[in-house]
Amino acid sequence: MISEKVFQQILLLGEEWRVSAVDYVEKASQVLIRVEDMPALWPTQSCPHCNARSVTGYDHAPERRWRHLNVCQLESEIVCALPRGQCKACQKVYTVRAPWEGRSRGLTQEFEAFALTLMREMPVKKAGEILGETDQKLWRALFAHVDAAWAELSWEDVVWVGADEMNRKKGHNYLTVFVDLVAKRVLLAVEGKDATVWERFSEQLRQHNGHPKAITQIAIDMSPAYQKGVRENFGNAQIVFDKFHVVTQVVQAVEEVRRKETRQDALAREQLERTSWLWRKNPERWTAKEQERWSQLKDKPLVTGLAYAMRLELQKAYASGTADQARSRFQSWCRWVRTEADALTSGLLEPMRKAADMVERHLDGILGHWKQGLTTAFLEGLNSLFSATKRKARGYRSTEYQIAMLYFVAGKLEIPYYG
Repeated sequence: MISEKVFQQILLLGEEWRVSAVDYVEKASQVLIRVEDMPALWPTQSCPHCNARSVTGYDHAPERRWRHLNVCQLESEIVCALPRGQCKACQKVYTVRAPWEGRSRGLTQEFEAFALTLMREMPVKKAGEILGETDQKLWRALFAHVDAAWAELSWEDVVWVGADEMNRKKGHNYLTVFVDLVAKRVLLAVEGKDATVWERFSEQLRQHNGHPKAITQIAIDMSPAYQKGVRENFGNAQIVFDKFHVVTQVVQAVEEVRRKETRQDALAREQLERTSWLWRKNPERWTAKEQERWSQLKDKPLVTGLAYAMRLELQKAYASGTADQARSRFQSWCRWVRTEADALTSGLLEPMRKAADMVERHLDGILGHWKQGLTTAFLEGLNSLFSATKRKARGYRSTEYQIAMLYFVAGKLEIPYYG
């Protein structure tokens, strides 16, 4: 009886339940922990139908099993025929819920907690292989906890919001992900990237104790659909175009210049061969090989090199201390780019001119960073977060799996959730 007493204490069953036996099934390399109810259970029960505290024992449901944490490297299960009680007030019969049961059928709370810990660190399928459970069973547990915890979230303090699109899979399959830039957490992910996603976010904001009028700043890319959605649903918010998307567009313009130059000039094509990644990085991120390549190119009269210098100069504008200083530097940058583009008859700098036009058109939104100190660092790091959640949810085409993993990894939810 020593083992039974040990498991009685480990499972924290109190006086309402008793470990009646602990069996080792050699053929299955399995430990079965048999539990039965005690008379002390019924005074603690309230009828789930009428809440009356007049429940007595009725009978027992068929025997069930719950996967528990391993015992000495052996798979273990709790086995119990759950009691059914009858309310004297309403005469209804119900099955008593096991105190060790998790949110997913057939798993204990302790097993779910361990499984969720593994799923934070690795793909769900790999966690299933380690635990000896199907990945679908683990997904059910994850969905149950995420859904319950997410539904209880309060967004009443949300005032600065960021939004970005996530490419769900190859092709035009997108999620729009909304984040709280102050608390640095994912709030909502919905399918699509048109203006209607903002209406859905507004609805969810109200359901989570927030309000659209409380949102003062929204950081987005320069998508016309996003801008339209913000204007129609968040009239009090100032639109801020985050640094990541602005710089990304200029990086793309530099790449267009490189491609045009390699098509127009045979010598330039030879010099620029296999340098595409060189122009996409900042100098401090160059490898030793790329630094050597740069030393060979820096004195060459390459238009791509000039475009790259323009990009670096734009990034320096983000180091400005005030909005007025930043405005002056961005305007100077736009004038410089246009002057150089006008002087070059080949038209190679036209992509940079378009980038300058983009910056000028969206300057008020770009300057939103300095006006109220909004930082979009969390938004800028979403791409790596998206990649991580795709790896953890790989193999599943349904959007729900990726959304659940986003909330699980970056929603700052209280998980495991047994509230």
